[in-house]
Order: sequence, then C-alpha cells, then structure tokens
Amino acid sequence: MSLIHRTTLSPTKLELLTEWLPRQPWYAGTGGRPELTKAGGFRLDDPRGEVGLEFMVVTDGSGDEAAYHVPLTYRGAPLAGAEQALIGTTEHGVLGTRWVYDGTHDPVLVGQLAAFVRGEAQAQAQSVSDTPDPTVGRSWTGPAQAPSHGSGAVADGPDGTTDVVLDGDPEERLVLRVVRALRPGAGIGSPGGGVLGHVDARWRLPDGAEARAVLVTFHDRAPVA
Repeated sequence: MSLIHRTTLSPTKLELLTEWLPRQPWYAGTGGRPELTKAGGFRLDDPRGEVGLEFMVVTDGSGDEAAYHVPLTYRGAPLAGAEQALIGTTEHGVLGTRWVYDGTHDPVLVGQLAAFVRGEAQAQAQSVSDTPDPTVGRSWTGPAQAPSHGSGAVADGPDGTTDVVLDGDPEERLVLRVVRALRPGAGIGSPGGGVLGHVDARWRLPDGAEARAVLVTFHDRAPVA
C-alpha cells in the first residue's frame, strides 16, 4: 500500500532536484538555477513496503518551461553500490533520514516498473494514500516471463536514460528507456519500432492545461555485447 505521510521534509524534494538536475546530460537549461514546480506523476508500491517509488514530473520555469521526468526512490539506508545515483538525503518528519536516489539505478523500482507494464501491479496516486491512479497508461506485447531485474548497466545521455534489464539468461536482455525531457503528446499512439511495452502519464503545463506523453519504453531483447 502506498502510504503518504503528511509531514515535513527538509530539504524538500524540489530543493534536492534543483541542485541535482543541472548536472544531468539530458538537462536542457543554459546555466541558470532551475525554478522547479511539481507538475505530475504517480507512484508504485514496493511489495515489501521498504522503498518509496515515485515517478515525478517537474517543470522548470527558468527558461522555456521544459518538463522533466525523474523516477525517485526513497530508502531508510544507503543502497549498496549506488553512490553515483544518490540525489541527496533528507529528514522526514516521521521516517527520519531518507536516502533519495535516481530510481533508474534502483533494482526495486526497475522490477516494479516491469511488473506494472505487464499488468501485474497498479499505479498509485502521487499524493494520496492507497489510491490507484487509473489515468496512468500502459501496454505490453512482450513475453509473459520477461526479465524484471535491473543489471545496473545504466547509461545517461542527452536523449534520456537506458537500463539493461536482465533475469537469469545472460545471452539476452530487455532494454528499458526512460524519457527525461518531455514533450506533450510524444509517443502517444506510436511509441516507436521495437517497443514491447510503454508507460504514459499526464502532467500540468504552466498555463494550467494538461499534457500527456510516454515516459518509459521497454524494447525488444537483443544479444548482450
């Protein structure tokens, strides 16, 4: 169950992202300090109830009102081997110190995202406890027993993030691609060739209008190099 605590968070998520976002290769800003607003997103549940899983969309008012997709995980202790993915730590009024990670490096988030795209998990409302969010779209045309564990082979580039997803068979892989800079309508209806599954969601534009785009795609298996 996705339990949302109404409490303090210091520093806030947006404060952490303001420092982290400009260092990413897919950030389109031109040197100014980001002016971030939470514009949308959703959550998934960790079956063990230990890790918070959030897919956040923020808009940056410092330039052309760009929108960015940032998967986040929240942990009660550091994630071993993921130092490069740490966004920062924050003090939660109920849970104490929380380690906040770029979720593309977190195997729990990758596994639950694979479960969701195959229809084995529900998207949850971003800010309301135990409330499914039926507005989050998904599709899956791949095999029922698709890989579901992130290998840690994460690559960031100007076009987004890719993550090799492996599960047992070292000769094959499934590639997860996370869209970072969002464009309204991008990928809706035609996510692209070789796509086995996708996730799409909505967010609010600065003028109050609603936008939707594909946030994540899963691509066909290919031999491991």
